[in-house]
Amino acid sequence: MSFLRRLTFNLWYFRKPSWDSGITPPELFQFIQSHPAGRAIDLGCGTGTNLITLAKTGWQVTGIDFASLAIQVARRKLKKQNINAKLLVGDVTNFKVDSQFELALDIGCFHGVENKVDYLTQLDRILAPNGFWLMYGFFKPDTLQTGPGLVASDFDMISTQALNLISRRDGFDKKERHSAWFLYQKTTSPLQGFG
Repeated sequence: MSFLRRLTFNLWYFRKPSWDSGITPPELFQFIQSHPAGRAIDLGCGTGTNLITLAKTGWQVTGIDFASLAIQVARRKLKKQNINAKLLVGDVTNFKVDSQFELALDIGCFHGVENKVDYLTQLDRILAPNGFWLMYGFFKPDTLQTGPGLVASDFDMISTQALNLISRRDGFDKKERHSAWFLYQKTTSPLQGFG
């Protein structure tokens, strides 16, 4: 990841970035209500809003973000709420943790990652057997367009992983871009496709 990109993200946290709404999405609440608490990691956790929600419902939480300023804000928010969490400044495609997770939450991180193969390899390492990946992303309207967004080849890569698509809910984001929520579950062996 380039120094300039990391600097840009940190600078956005001096103000309130558009993606840092401070509101936990209903899709996460639905997941929490239908799954027992365990260990959760928020990939691209930002200022920790969803870590707080998960911790208050009994989850042991870890958050990682490459924007050190976002992690500083998250530490303050968690301390104010008296919530114990592990917070990491780092790259979601390559980091070390000492446990696996029953939930990997990703709200807008995967669609912006430059090296999606490394992201998926890391996800396989950290996700416990039968664990869930709850992921939100928006789609690129044009596959030749630069910048963040999901494209068909991303789903081709996901289909080679040991992940089974449980649900998909399509919609539109605030900028009227096609977006979707995906819930995958880790299986014991890679699938040959979603059939």
